[in-house]
Amino acid sequence: MINDVLRDTEGKMKKSVEALRQHLTTIRTGRASPALVEHLQVEAWGSAMPLNQLAGITTPDARMIVIQPYDKSTIKAIEKAIQNSELGINPSNDGVVIRLSIPPLTEDRRRALTKQVKSQVEESKVAVRNQRRDALDAVKKLEHDKQISENDQRRGQEKLQELTDKYIREVEQIGAAKEAEVMEV
Repeated sequence: MINDVLRDTEGKMKKSVEALRQHLTTIRTGRASPALVEHLQVEAWGSAMPLNQLAGITTPDARMIVIQPYDKSTIKAIEKAIQNSELGINPSNDGVVIRLSIPPLTEDRRRALTKQVKSQVEESKVAVRNQRRDALDAVKKLEHDKQISENDQRRGQEKLQELTDKYIREVEQIGAAKEAEVMEV
């Protein structure tokens, strides 16, 4: 029973770490990356759709993103979505493709992005700790309902703390790597 709780909690913690990884890919670094724009919501054909469903996104070099819409009628909508995003990049189009030139980041912008990374890392740590709390409650309930012994409860709590520490360390490593990437000139 405790193993079920631990397995379920570990799955949730893995999802929290994966969500952090996904979110950090959208934070801009000095390099061009399709992940910066692929999830932008574009108003096309009466509904909001992710950009990667409307266009092919490539990075021919480290400072350029090229977006080639599958349907040329969506170019204006894609441009509008990019301009309204928080990227701070002006798109240019030639009627066939949209080009985004990624300017180098200023020192102030790098620091602001680093704060954003730290904030996301902290949110992920809180999510992992909340999952630990929920699992602890479940283990205590098992012991209260006399389904496990008090010793089993203690062992379960220790294993849960080890699991939590492991995922907190992983979140911190991911955050440190992203901060280093953002601060890289």
